Amino acid sequence: MAELALANQYAKALLEVAQAAGGTAAAEAALDELTRFTEVFLSSRDLRTILLSPVVEHPQKVRVIERLCESIGASRPVRNFLNVVTKKRRLALLGHIRDRYQALLDEAENIVRAEVRTALPATEAQRQALESKLAEVTGGQVRCGYLVDDSLVGGLMVRIGSSVFDGSVRGHLEALRRRLVSGS
Repeated sequence: MAELALANQYAKALLEVAQAAGGTAAAEAALDELTRFTEVFLSSRDLRTILLSPVVEHPQKVRVIERLCESIGASRPVRNFLNVVTKKRRLALLGHIRDRYQALLDEAENIVRAEVRTALPATEAQRQALESKLAEVTGGQVRCGYLVDDSLVGGLMVRIGSSVFDGSVRGHLEALRRRLVSGS
């Protein structure tokens, strides 16, 4: 639990720096840069070994971070942030920091994130209609991540935080089964 509180503090610090550097656009760009760095960091065992090792000197780690940041086009605030996190030996928390950063940014911008699972790929018109309806329901700007779920026969499922809205054929059939079994 202390790790999550620490990750939150680092995420807040980066958000403040990014917003001060260029407002919402810079904060969104920092999220993208942090996400790309985190994906590379988590997917490369060798990179994690080097950057997390207490044997590797900090200046060497800074050079590795600098090269990686160059390749992903990371801004100076994100580069500095990653160097500080590395120096403080908190890079192992990077995934949590990234998640908390996104949550804090979403909260600051009144953005609601939704995961949408569909049986078939959604058309652009369907996506716009769904996002418009979800914005009405949530009272905030909605950003959806779309996944095609082969286990769905038809329809869709939407997850916003811990709430799940099941509009799938399977969900409707399960609800019907429960009503028939309970005799209602």
